[in-house]
Amino acid sequence: MTITLDLSRRNNAVPGRKRLTGLSVPALKAELEALGLEPKPASMRARQLRRWIHHFGVTDFAAMTDIAKDLRAQLAEKFEIDRPDIADHQVSRDGTQKWLTRYAPGIEGESVYIPDVGKAGALCVSSQVGCTLNCTFCHTGTQALVRNLTAQEIVQQVIIARDALAEWPSSNEDRRLTNIVFMGMGEPLYNLDNVAEAIDTISDGDGISIGRRRITVSTAGVAPKIPELGARTGAMLAISLHATNDDLRNELVPLNRKYDIKTLFEAIRAYPDLGNSKRVTFEYVMLKGVNDTLAEARDLVKLLKGVPSKINLIPFNPWPGSPYECSDWETIEAFAEVLNRAGYASPIRTPRGRDILAACGQLRSESVKVRASELRKQRLAAEGSETQG
Repeated sequence: MTITLDLSRRNNAVPGRKRLTGLSVPALKAELEALGLEPKPASMRARQLRRWIHHFGVTDFAAMTDIAKDLRAQLAEKFEIDRPDIADHQVSRDGTQKWLTRYAPGIEGESVYIPDVGKAGALCVSSQVGCTLNCTFCHTGTQALVRNLTAQEIVQQVIIARDALAEWPSSNEDRRLTNIVFMGMGEPLYNLDNVAEAIDTISDGDGISIGRRRITVSTAGVAPKIPELGARTGAMLAISLHATNDDLRNELVPLNRKYDIKTLFEAIRAYPDLGNSKRVTFEYVMLKGVNDTLAEARDLVKLLKGVPSKINLIPFNPWPGSPYECSDWETIEAFAEVLNRAGYASPIRTPRGRDILAACGQLRSESVKVRASELRKQRLAAEGSETQG
């Protein structure tokens, strides 16, 4: 069977208890001070909590053996260290995994683990529920923005994936999850404060310990925030480009009407520490008869001149009602050859997780439909049992 649905994971949170899972050290310290600890011991205990929660992945305060029993009892009375409700978990035939996480009623976001990407495997995380950008080739963009995700909620996506991959305690040896990409639902630079705080927590060497050079943030082109992203996070930069001229990019990525290509590239060139070891990734979705000619490949080469770059060519992933088709494979290969001859690495991204709509641009709505369908089946089965009884 190619799709596995796991609806059994539910959190057992007690109403009124705040969840500490995913909080930064300063946020943990603030909670402990609110509990009555003085600043110095609160700082020490916050670092201990961070290590137990984010290095060892514990879900029970009783496991925190270097914290006094009376404080553990206080913590257990006031806080939770469980996980959010996983409303849906699907596994693709190619090993890709997708989670629909419910943070609160009506607040659900998706994250996707993709094996054999980066050093070993990458987790695509969401920064918002829904999106405001309305990119015409992207299914996620057809859904209205619900709200920004908090830094804690972003980090919880990483913790959920590490639970599934059995990667506790944190280790740099034989990891299956080595890279984080902010390429899920939403525009990260419209939620930069929370994204930056989440990156601080994810890269913390005494916690989750995924280095900043293995964290990539993708933006559709919020130009004023691009240099700030680099200064605050040290993360790798990816640009969702998809066109080499303003007329076409205005159509595909409406944000371009606010920040045109010239403005965008001025911001990219101001990104801190660009060089051969820190290149910008340009994402270019291949749309049949729209942006896939050899002339456009040559224009892309000219556009990227002087910017340390690599280009990910992304075969378009279809979704219900989309007006586009994927470029023919021969066209994509010819496009890539133009870029390769010009000296640019231009891998063609193998579509992953299409059978569970986990591929680029497919996130969110279909998983809701699948989940609703499963719930209907369960309800009908229950009603049938009652009738027989």
